[in-house]
Amino acid sequence: MTPKSFEGVALVAPVAVPYVRHSDHGAAWFIGRALKSMITTTGLEKSDVDGLAIASFSLAPDTAVVLSEHFGLTPRFLEHIPMGGASGIVALRRAARAIQAGDAEVVACIGGDTMAKGGFADLISNFSRFSTDAVFPYGAAGPNGVFAGITQNYMARYGVTRADFGRVCLSQRRNAQSFPHALLQKPMTMEDYLNARPIAGPLHLFDCVMPCAGADGFLVMSTDRAKKLGQPYAEILSAEELHNAYPEDPIATRGGWALYRDALYDAAGAGPGDMDFLQTYDDYPVIVMMQIEDLGFCAKGEAARFVRETSLDVDGGGLPHNTSGGQLSCGQAGAAGGFLGLVEGLAQVTGQALGQAVSDARIGLVSGYGMVTYDRCLSSAAVIIARGPQ
Repeated sequence: MTPKSFEGVALVAPVAVPYVRHSDHGAAWFIGRALKSMITTTGLEKSDVDGLAIASFSLAPDTAVVLSEHFGLTPRFLEHIPMGGASGIVALRRAARAIQAGDAEVVACIGGDTMAKGGFADLISNFSRFSTDAVFPYGAAGPNGVFAGITQNYMARYGVTRADFGRVCLSQRRNAQSFPHALLQKPMTMEDYLNARPIAGPLHLFDCVMPCAGADGFLVMSTDRAKKLGQPYAEILSAEELHNAYPEDPIATRGGWALYRDALYDAAGAGPGDMDFLQTYDDYPVIVMMQIEDLGFCAKGEAARFVRETSLDVDGGGLPHNTSGGQLSCGQAGAAGGFLGLVEGLAQVTGQALGQAVSDARIGLVSGYGMVTYDRCLSSAAVIIARGPQ
């Protein structure tokens, strides 16, 4: 099947509501701030926004439809996307199709969550009934326990060391030092990384994201409308999503990207070597390595060699990766983590980077991975974006 192109669709106004460690504000407050920022940036009226795509864990029991009343919107297109780290790209794909179909003219895509003190324990205790039922007999260790198993298996299978993972984490910390919203900016050495306190199995402190509160988002509209607004915009060269890939694998070592990457690159007319940057979902460094492999930047099992030989720093002369510092340095604001890399990628190609800009960034790849059960995540997504004509 040949997917329809995304021609005529513009991605506009990437915004980030600064992350905070804890907040007494609810998820709706952070999502609303992102929406207001988009409207202010573009000069639109609130009534111009007739589509809304929301991802949030802590908004429950409310949903996107309740937010329409709370924000005073009357949308013709509405999505509530519970896909965690894949949510931003899934929202983008569905909003773009709505624009092409004439189901909406301006869609606000926002991921946002709050984090009260003690809120993370409440979140993971109600995250998935299937996962809870599966792991409780063994002692519920939460996501750290799940990813410890994935990490240990990956290390044993491919000969990866903790220092290899450390190269990912250290690079992202260096990138974060120029990104104003990153919560973790203190310089980190390999010794700091290796000697950090253990958390679960091979995972230590700096392998794990820090839960926090915040929001990220962007607008989707026609290229004609973006030009009339005088807004810099990005175009979608290709985008794919897949769910429950490789169900036969006993534990995750690969994701759905490997099944659709050829179609992704073919539709874009570009390959891994053409990318000016890569933004991956990074709740744990093992997941970064899986994406590097499955997206074709190296062969399966060779990501450790790749990160030893390739600089991931913004200005390192290699492959700029997670240029804002990613979740490992910015923090993980719940479902907003699935928007962080996409918003940063949009900011880079439209010349609006908050931190250090990738030199002459014109095209980049963003990938997402979300909804962990007990041995894998179920949703994978990827998009190739490019600078729109100036």
